[in-house]
Amino acid sequence: MDNYSPSSSSTSSSTAHPTSNATTSSNTTTTTTTTDPMQSWWEAISKARARILSLSSLLPSDPSSSFSLSSLADSDRPAISFLSSADAYSLFSSALYSPSSGSGSDPLCEWLYETYLSSDPQLRLIVLSFIPLLLGLYLSRIHSSDSTSAPSLAGFEAVLLAIYSSEVKSRAGKPVLIQIPDLSQPSLYHIPQNKQNPHGLDHSRPSIGVLSQPLEPHSAVKSTKRPVIVGVVLDCYFKQISQMPSWSKVELCKYASEWAGQDCACKNRFDGDTEIKIENGNENGYFLEDMNRNFRDDYNNHNGHGHESDDVVVEMEKLRLEKNGKEDLETKGVRIPLPLEILQPLLRILGHCLLGPLNSQDVKDAASVAVRRLYARGSHDLAPQAILATRSLIKLDKRGREEVKAAAANASSNANTPSKAKKPEILLVSK
Repeated sequence: MDNYSPSSSSTSSSTAHPTSNATTSSNTTTTTTTTDPMQSWWEAISKARARILSLSSLLPSDPSSSFSLSSLADSDRPAISFLSSADAYSLFSSALYSPSSGSGSDPLCEWLYETYLSSDPQLRLIVLSFIPLLLGLYLSRIHSSDSTSAPSLAGFEAVLLAIYSSEVKSRAGKPVLIQIPDLSQPSLYHIPQNKQNPHGLDHSRPSIGVLSQPLEPHSAVKSTKRPVIVGVVLDCYFKQISQMPSWSKVELCKYASEWAGQDCACKNRFDGDTEIKIENGNENGYFLEDMNRNFRDDYNNHNGHGHESDDVVVEMEKLRLEKNGKEDLETKGVRIPLPLEILQPLLRILGHCLLGPLNSQDVKDAASVAVRRLYARGSHDLAPQAILATRSLIKLDKRGREEVKAAAANASSNANTPSKAKKPEILLVSK
């Protein structure tokens, strides 16, 4: 689907095709449509510049800062420049944090709504980059204890409905299906013979699973349909997550940590065998000394020696996430219900943030905290699907961090190892 209406010119030509044993000729008319790529590119640039310049009138300017949105609008790719600018994201986020934001008359929500309806893929990426912040503020205010006194959130809901309606249109009433291979076969790529077993079951075809049911159009965000709408919006964010800036991913991980809840008594239980405290804005990054002492004593009594227990404790301490001068994971939201409609796309996003090779360490650390809190939340709620998924991500995170540390240790040891002096080369020259 073209985002802009290109200029086109049509030419018709009439050609006579002689036929045998016939005195008549047939005329064939062909129409050729040509598109000027330069004009389409310039229209896209002009529209992006207009949208960014319209936003500059809505955001307060900082006289002490040299940053300005007009400089982004004057670039060759205004939308991409805005998306990759941390200053632009911070400026927009500060305005969206206002207590009166999210109302039906909020100009920022209106700007996000109209920008997403522009159908320009690069402008849509800008709107999607603010989804973590928008969802975080919306869900936190909806589920907060003083939600009765909160202002109207029709502006937030309008943006969410615009993204949801676009996804409904793209799916065209069809469910999202996945193929589940038969794990009883020798490999995932094994193609068995097309024969039925004695029980009448055909294993020649992989089973089909429904990842998402067909979507129904909605004109309002009702409480019963809110999880579905939020889940679809998170899924749209996940589809474009490779193009999202790191600060947007960190924002989502921080909110996911708060959505899991801090008041859960089992939030520090890790892998079911120990308890640790992962460092964040409200907790100190240290292990529970009493738990470690009891664990060491029990291990010594059981094995009769103590050096293995020290090794185990050292390995446990290696799992701790240290700040290293990075930004604290400050409190950003409240504990909310996490049905599967929200949890499934949220875990897919956290999986990318945790395991993506191109993600920064800030993103990986924030995702590690969020996954562990969601594991504690699943353990507290006795949700088997959440427990299995989060435990798998935790194990992958542990393995990845151990491999990175082992590679760093090997590199340092190789650097400290003195290299032997090379013998001088002797060239034999024949007389």
